[in-house]
Amino acid sequence: MSNNNDIELFNSDDCTKYVNQFIAEFPLRRAEIGQGTVIKRALPSRHKRMIGAWCFLDHAGPAHFPQGDGLDVGPHPHIGLQTFTWMIEGTMMHRDSLGSAQLLRPRQVNLMTAGYGISHSEVAPETETKMHAAQLWIALPDDMVNMAPAFDHYPELPVVEDQGIEFTVLVGEYLKAISPVKVHSELLGVDLYAADSTQAVLPLHPKFEYGFLALEGTASINGHELTEDNMVILEPGLDRVHIEIHAGSRVLLLGGEPFESPILLWWNFVGRTTEELKMAREQWIAEHERFGSIPAYEGPRLEAPAFPGHMRPSK
Repeated sequence: MSNNNDIELFNSDDCTKYVNQFIAEFPLRRAEIGQGTVIKRALPSRHKRMIGAWCFLDHAGPAHFPQGDGLDVGPHPHIGLQTFTWMIEGTMMHRDSLGSAQLLRPRQVNLMTAGYGISHSEVAPETETKMHAAQLWIALPDDMVNMAPAFDHYPELPVVEDQGIEFTVLVGEYLKAISPVKVHSELLGVDLYAADSTQAVLPLHPKFEYGFLALEGTASINGHELTEDNMVILEPGLDRVHIEIHAGSRVLLLGGEPFESPILLWWNFVGRTTEELKMAREQWIAEHERFGSIPAYEGPRLEAPAFPGHMRPSK
């Protein structure tokens, strides 16, 4: 789910019209990956590049397919980020150049820290027929961009029930529940599910910016309609928000302090200079030891796209 040839570098100036608004909404982009699996890309967008350190968000599925036709993303590299996958339905096998091999099941999280460099593959088991997931990237802080790579699997996450909503705390702290997922910035990630239609007032951190994405069904955020085709953004300054979630709906809430510095995001890399990204691309092409290998994967590695002539920083 991480091969993103259409990602470019973005300029925060494009977002100035939203700075003085507490709430904004924008449409998602659709694409197809694998064997008919539809993804909806929320971040980065020309309307909003990042939410805190969250710099990438794909909503994949829900998809149903014949056995053997599931997603198969061959080995590809990452630098300067953490990949975060929240599985809602189906299973996915993660393998990486550290030797990790982990089957990701529903209501579990895989967190891979790329740091200086790592490669991985993502493959649906032969018997799998379903897939529904959210995959996100977290930009590493300036002083941790080149940290050692790592992989962590989180089979259990804290769940809190309040105001008719089931809150699964994916990252950070919310409603006094703390996620075990290890990140390196002040971040929040929460899955909200309502079996029955309900209204609630959610506490917010005034220093955080926030984003709401509907993973299933529909909701309303301070009167702004939220569907599976748009995202609602809250700029810093709010300490609470009113939400109405319709029966059977699931919403992803992301938050974080605005990121410390502009980043360069291209293909599967996050860096600070074009030279970093060019070098990483050349090393991937040369099969440099920086990205290791995944001998268990049967098939070719992904090829790096051509490097763009001009890039602009994103924040």
